Amino acid sequence: MEALLKVVQTLNAYLSDYILIILLIGTGLFYSFRTRFVQVRCFGEGMKKVFGNLSLRGGKQTGGLSSFQALATAIAAQVGTGNIVGASGAILIGGPGAIFWMWIIAFLGMATIYAEAVLAQETRVVDAEGNVQGGPVYYIKTAFKGKFGKFLAGFFAVALTLALGFMGAMVQSNSIAESCHTAFGIPGWIVGIVIAAVSVFIFIGGIQRIASVTEKMVPLMACLFLVGGLVVLAFRIQYIPATFGMIFKYALTPNALIGGGIGYALKTAISQGAKRGLFSNEAGMGSTPHAHAMAKVEKPHDQGVVAMIGVFIDTFIVLTMTALVVISTLYVGDGVLAGANAENYGALLALNNISKTNAMQTAVSSVFGSFGNIFVAICLLFFAYSTIIGWNFFGKINVQYLFKNKKSAVIVYSVLSVIFIFLGSLLSNDLVWELTDFFNYLMVIPNVIALAALSGIVVKASRSNKKDKK
Repeated sequence: MEALLKVVQTLNAYLSDYILIILLIGTGLFYSFRTRFVQVRCFGEGMKKVFGNLSLRGGKQTGGLSSFQALATAIAAQVGTGNIVGASGAILIGGPGAIFWMWIIAFLGMATIYAEAVLAQETRVVDAEGNVQGGPVYYIKTAFKGKFGKFLAGFFAVALTLALGFMGAMVQSNSIAESCHTAFGIPGWIVGIVIAAVSVFIFIGGIQRIASVTEKMVPLMACLFLVGGLVVLAFRIQYIPATFGMIFKYALTPNALIGGGIGYALKTAISQGAKRGLFSNEAGMGSTPHAHAMAKVEKPHDQGVVAMIGVFIDTFIVLTMTALVVISTLYVGDGVLAGANAENYGALLALNNISKTNAMQTAVSSVFGSFGNIFVAICLLFFAYSTIIGWNFFGKINVQYLFKNKKSAVIVYSVLSVIFIFLGSLLSNDLVWELTDFFNYLMVIPNVIALAALSGIVVKASRSNKKDKK
């Protein structure tokens, strides 16, 4: 495991520090300008479509999902360990300034995910039984005909199945197991068995059962987490200005805290913001378009603006709450890392046994006492498990594509997914995260290539909506 970890870390360093940053920021900027900043122009429209007729009982749909069910399934996949463990890791490694770069990635990512949802709607297919299927494999083949398109689509499908259906499931179950062990002392293998058993029940029910679960679970888990976070911030309210000050200060001068030259430190902060931002909101990764493709809407633009709100909720609300709690309790005032500098930062982290896995629990426990560990474990259970549900569904769609809807292939995939969920509760946290990051990065490459090639379709959708309003 140690040898494999070093190899994967080396590959990830090149991918995240260079390729990923260029692709994510480049695609986000490209679509922001091409759509005349649709994330700003149509933000109110998106909020209205999501919350105007909100219902947690969308019911069983024929030939797809309701728009909110599709969004809930997408958010279930987005809001996971990346919002707690991933955000904490970005802060610990890249400094509080990494959160600023997460915000930048998310703002640009709102334009990217608009494009993904529009293209997923435009290229989705309906089989003979009325089942709707869509996602990057379909718009990749639309962008590139012939063997090259088939190769890119197949490459994406394999990378997604490994990244989300297998490795990603391990990350989620690993985080659940570690947090439950910290809070309740339950052995990881027991947690793994329970998660795997419940997963079997939901997976068997198909997309309708998944949608029924996520449309109720997502609002509940978000409210629970935000209320708990607001209570912590109420106790630390005098440190909130200093918290925001640290985010902006260390966004540009992270070397004062994490050490190294300004160039190296800034690259670290930006890369942490980029890769953890990708893992959190998934804009540009090509995962959530599978859910948005199934939405029953009048025109693709409608689901595009709804998809943008998913990124906004994930990063600017849920992930930001994690950041404010961690920084306000650990880095300012009487926090254990307050006054840390480039010389003693690493020593203070080691002395207080703070890692990305337990940073949020340590932060919340500074206000809630021993109940803090329990509260974070419960939140992480909701977050991570909802992501397992969403990611398994996305993987299933790509397995169906690879094996031409053979039921035997789907059964094998489902069995392997459950096994990986269990294994995740036992393996090294660092190795699981690095493997997931690696396959996530591979997904981005063919996805953004297709997004660039099909920009005309996206621009037409955004501008035709503008004409309709006039």
